[in-house]
Amino acid sequence: MSFLLAASVLCAAPVVHDGDTFRCGAERIRIANIDAPELPGSSKCNAPRRPTAWCDYQAGAASTRALRALFASGPVVVERIGIDAYGRTLAMVSVNGADAGEWLVAQGLARRWQ
Repeated sequence: MSFLLAASVLCAAPVVHDGDTFRCGAERIRIANIDAPELPGSSKCNAPRRPTAWCDYQAGAASTRALRALFASGPVVVERIGIDAYGRTLAMVSVNGADAGEWLVAQGLARRWQ
């Protein structure tokens, strides 16, 4: 995919889905370095076995609100690094020069993910 060749791009109007996923236009983007808690209705939490899902819905809502607030605080820069199993762009994301994923981890609203 040719868009993966782009270095960093500015996302002028990000739309947050949850604490680690958002849209930039039609592109679905997953913040690459974190895992945020799931929201109610997540299929990961409804599965009989959920070894890796973080199904704390209150924390999921808090993480979502925090990411929206962070994105509202300054320019959102997306550095694409790949595609995940769900077809979303994996990206390192920064706001005002600070890593968005690391900021959420520091707030206790996400955990590191590799």
